[in-house]
Amino acid sequence: MAIHKLKFFACRESRYLAEKIAKSFGSELGDSTVLEFSDGEFQPAYNESIRGCTVFIVQSTFPPADNLMELLLMIDAAHRASAHRVIAVMPYFGWARQDRKDRPRVSIGAKLVANLLRAAGVDRIMTMDLHADQIQGFFDIPVDHLYASGIFVPYMKGLQMENLSIAAPDMGGAKRANAYSQHLNAPMIISHKQREKPNVVGQMTAIGDISDRNIIIVDDMIDTAGTITKAADMFMERGARSVRAAVTHPLLSGPAYDRINKSALSEVIVTDTIPLKQSEDLSKFTVLTVADIFSDVIERVHNYKEISSRFIF
Repeated sequence: MAIHKLKFFACRESRYLAEKIAKSFGSELGDSTVLEFSDGEFQPAYNESIRGCTVFIVQSTFPPADNLMELLLMIDAAHRASAHRVIAVMPYFGWARQDRKDRPRVSIGAKLVANLLRAAGVDRIMTMDLHADQIQGFFDIPVDHLYASGIFVPYMKGLQMENLSIAAPDMGGAKRANAYSQHLNAPMIISHKQREKPNVVGQMTAIGDISDRNIIIVDDMIDTAGTITKAADMFMERGARSVRAAVTHPLLSGPAYDRINKSALSEVIVTDTIPLKQSEDLSKFTVLTVADIFSDVIERVHNYKEISSRFIF
């Protein structure tokens, strides 16, 4: 089977991660630029030939919406430049919280994004820790859904903590927490929260043994940090030894950094799918890179190898 030449490119907001992925692969980023107009419109362009190549474009689609639009334009430009295949590497898949019609007269944003990506001409998607697994079914093309557990679990084992418990910040995260607890042979705690409105947590309770435990809260994303910090404070009030959080996508909007620094959390372990704000106090944060995971899977996909062995859960 003929193997087409591989080239890496990056959109602007994920260039820092794309450089790590390319370096891990033993390559470097291709040459691309973005022409900006005074009204805010922009036009990406490839400054080298990609005819007949397999093109990997790295971009996490966190806000603002320009990040998604830039990815769509890069995909479209690659096809118009006669690329053989265009693969979108989306470490963070934005709009994933809109995966169903949970109230009347709302859109299903994740499905709309899937349609936009397909209309732009993408041939394959690579992403990590989707907010909802069923989003894979929104695509009629292959979706490689990777898991940050491949780097979180070894780090957690390296902490060598006694009386370890894994906690879910809400009922929706119970499946993820259960997978971690089984892999680490640690008991699970489930938090139950009642939201007053989006991004505002009301009452919170917990199911499981908390007293004298070292607790790690696991989740796929952290936005305003209201849920995780409230859970951490509750655990410490109920006698926990320590509370950490391991979260894949650090959106960290609004008062998130301030809440974390004022909370009972002793450490927040995140990945580099989304960059942290260097202007903030990051003393509680530990950042683990996902570059090696994506690099390895890219090599396997490009050379038509199996990738299932790369998944822990």
